[in-house]
Amino acid sequence: MGAVGNRLPSEIRIYYEGDRALTPGFARFFSQLREMAKERRCKFNLISGRSGSEACHDFGTALKTHKSAWNILLKDSEGPDDGRLSASLCEEQSWDKSHSDSIFWMVQMMESWFHADKQALERFYGSGFRKNALKRNPRVEEIPKEDLTDGLKTATSNCSKGNYFDNKTSHGPKLLAEIDPARVQDAAPNCKRLFDVVLSKLG
Repeated sequence: MGAVGNRLPSEIRIYYEGDRALTPGFARFFSQLREMAKERRCKFNLISGRSGSEACHDFGTALKTHKSAWNILLKDSEGPDDGRLSASLCEEQSWDKSHSDSIFWMVQMMESWFHADKQALERFYGSGFRKNALKRNPRVEEIPKEDLTDGLKTATSNCSKGNYFDNKTSHGPKLLAEIDPARVQDAAPNCKRLFDVVLSKLG
């Protein structure tokens, strides 16, 4: 796992693709990981990269400037998982292939995690939410990005809180805090891998 090898890291730094406003939501979603890190006296930091390219840049810089930390990259795949997402990104960015173990994916985008817990979306949006507009495939990573976007846009178009995509920076953090991480892991293998790898490292 890059520079930290098999030893317990003193710090975990997750560089994620997304607005800084998402940090509290991710902190809540990853509360199990944060609590485990705290028990192990390991710092746990979430760093916004806004765009995917910026997250990659910051992660690449951290590999050089925070060598004692376990630097993790979390980004949208923008497409299906072909089994080589991390390896291909390492090649593209000229990173050592060992860092592929520290790269994790929201397949095909962060909003797929929301589709994994439709009940939470329904609770959040309330009256006017059209749950049936969301794709029913329980394997949310198989839902194309276009369908994820169209479904969420249609489902929230008549809600008093407003359309998700028009209010993404305010709705996104709240939804991340509301959805059940266990349900997301059941529906999204790449999310489960993130939890499994980090918990194993801290265990």
